[in-house]
Amino acid sequence: MIEVPSSIENREYKLIELENKLKPLGYVIGGGWEYDHGYFDYKLDDEGSYLFVRLPFTAVNGELDTKGVEVRLGRPFLLAHQYESGLDHDNEEDPNPLINQFAAPDNPDAHIPAEWIQTGKQYVRELEQVILGTGD
Repeated sequence: MIEVPSSIENREYKLIELENKLKPLGYVIGGGWEYDHGYFDYKLDDEGSYLFVRLPFTAVNGELDTKGVEVRLGRPFLLAHQYESGLDHDNEEDPNPLINQFAAPDNPDAHIPAEWIQTGKQYVRELEQVILGTGD
């Protein structure tokens, strides 16, 4: 994980407003969200490992599934997940193959290649422009 200090840290927005700005850029709310916090994820690459720009957020007034909830943005970071080869659902002994079809990361904090670090930082700058309205 590589943290990227940003001018959007600790700013508060309605979650729906962030979704409307970030989803057209390709960001999704990561599947690991809880009622009090979550992440916007942008997948940079998936060759050998999944490389993400991740923007954390925390609910300020209510839970994330509440209409009109406001969130506070955290520090963006770059993250790599390296997955095991093969698929979990190939395991014939698995009693729930449809539910347990996705492999857990072999290394949830894998190495980020140097060439992707600068690219990830550029994506964080784009986030700042879009969220703060300072873009071209």
